[in-house]
Amino acid sequence: MKFRAKIVDAACLNHFTRVSNMIAKLAKTCTLRVSPEKLNFILSDKLASGGVSMWCELEQENFFSEFQMEGVCAENNEIYLELTSENLARALKTAQNARSLKIKLTNKHFPCLTVSVELLSVSSSTRVVTHDIPIKVIPRRLWKDLQEPAVPDFDVSIYLPVLKTMKSVVEKMKNISNHLVIEANLNGELNLKIETELVCVTTHFKDLGNPPLASKSDSQYRNPGEMAEVNIDIKKLLQFLAGQQVHPTKAVCNIVSNRIVHFDLLHEDVSLQYFIPALA
Repeated sequence: MKFRAKIVDAACLNHFTRVSNMIAKLAKTCTLRVSPEKLNFILSDKLASGGVSMWCELEQENFFSEFQMEGVCAENNEIYLELTSENLARALKTAQNARSLKIKLTNKHFPCLTVSVELLSVSSSTRVVTHDIPIKVIPRRLWKDLQEPAVPDFDVSIYLPVLKTMKSVVEKMKNISNHLVIEANLNGELNLKIETELVCVTTHFKDLGNPPLASKSDSQYRNPGEMAEVNIDIKKLLQFLAGQQVHPTKAVCNIVSNRIVHFDLLHEDVSLQYFIPALA
């Protein structure tokens, strides 16, 4: 297996750093999938046991000026690596105003993802800062558990409000309850609701709009005013909202009543899918 890549464009480097920071906020450890066209950051906790799942995808040609990789074999030209997300984010923090960034797979007594940052000093000479990030190579027999999650047939799909506003609301609600109900309908209405023995608080968002219906979706036969709802762990929702570094160009929430909420975000050149299961 071989993997090496290089970024020389400052805008691409800053964007890649923002993505890394987002991943570090969303997942303590994650899987990095390397393929010829794409990089994926994957979190695959078992939804059935209450864990969240994440699938983040980057088109490599939009970030890297050089990109070379050889997978385990010709038929399976992929590499799966487990790493601590914060270690990668910390390494990239040193890359601000860097001349270039190189990432490669190395073996220094243990498998590493080596990040080399070329910095320009005041005297116009260059110096290189190197970070060796410990990784675990994931064997092929485990790859089946790390594939892109299937998007379930949802009851309602709705565009999200400004995420910063939504985060501010959820932060206040977190002080009252440990769980939260998200409900939405096909009239572009979304509510965030908490109920306790002492208080009931609901925040209403209106005129958000609904994405065009998929032709096979059962939701096209749904009463537009009928709410689909899911009760989730408020901390998991807040972690998702806190991880967003910039306002996405598209942000959609898909709800399967009483089962799961699926967030689908598109940042420039980066897509993120995030799944939070309903509380039992």
